[in-house]
Amino acid sequence: MQKQATQDQETISSLELTDLIVDCIQDIKGKNIVKMDLTDIDDAPTDFFIVCEGDSTTQVSAIAGNVEKRLKDEVGVRPAHVEGKVSAKWVLIDYFNILVHVFYPETRRHYEIEELWRDAKTTEYQDI
Repeated sequence: MQKQATQDQETISSLELTDLIVDCIQDIKGKNIVKMDLTDIDDAPTDFFIVCEGDSTTQVSAIAGNVEKRLKDEVGVRPAHVEGKVSAKWVLIDYFNILVHVFYPETRRHYEIEELWRDAKTTEYQDI
């Protein structure tokens, strides 16, 4: 069952929201973008992970900031929680049914999120 993010005046599906998040990441030239569909995994913490990386902590921070700004401005969705902005090695943006992980490359390799959730259906996006 697909959950929906609710805004003040309209509703957007989780899939539409994931597409917008990917576009936000591509705006700032985020790399190695992967969408992981966890809806068929028992005890998954959410419906979707979106994982990407930036080449520097400045870019990681900019990607996370762009996701937050555009989702708020374009569809009125604000995150429930944001973590990691100070060090910008791993910024986690929590939209309840979608978790966005913006990594510095070394940090991404260390935590291996994709390997931990390898049972998820994944969609990889081309770097722009």
